[in-house]
Amino acid sequence: MDINARALLLCAQRAAGLMEGRRGKIVSISSLGSFLVWPAYAAVGVSKAALEALTRYLAIELASKNIAVNAVAASAVLTEALKFYIKEKDMASHQVTPAGRMVTPEDIASVVAFLCSEDAFMIRGQTIIIDSGASVVAPFVSTGGVGQ
Repeated sequence: MDINARALLLCAQRAAGLMEGRRGKIVSISSLGSFLVWPAYAAVGVSKAALEALTRYLAIELASKNIAVNAVAASAVLTEALKFYIKEKDMASHQVTPAGRMVTPEDIASVVAFLCSEDAFMIRGQTIIIDSGASVVAPFVSTGGVGQ
């Protein structure tokens, strides 16, 4: 809770004073574990759910200061940290997504950059999911297309 939700609150409070009147942007980083339940992820998942709730509240509270607040929630990201949650033998099953590959850190950075741009000015209090479409596919369902 301290690393995710509390850190966002304290950083946003400090940043708000520095950003006031400057069209500031705050983007928090969440995960699909905020609403999906995974083994050995309870502490992180609950803290990410709190982070997303705080993102919505901050978006409303800071709107009058012209500060946009949003979040990005990623699925499993192709990094070394993935080893802590997925066994080596299970890696192959996590690499098959509707987009044909796993999410990379660069994918997340691109979404964060967009949310920090003026093109995203009207997006407030949202959690943008970046997961290659994995969260919308039921388990054990083929992604071969319509009628296949």
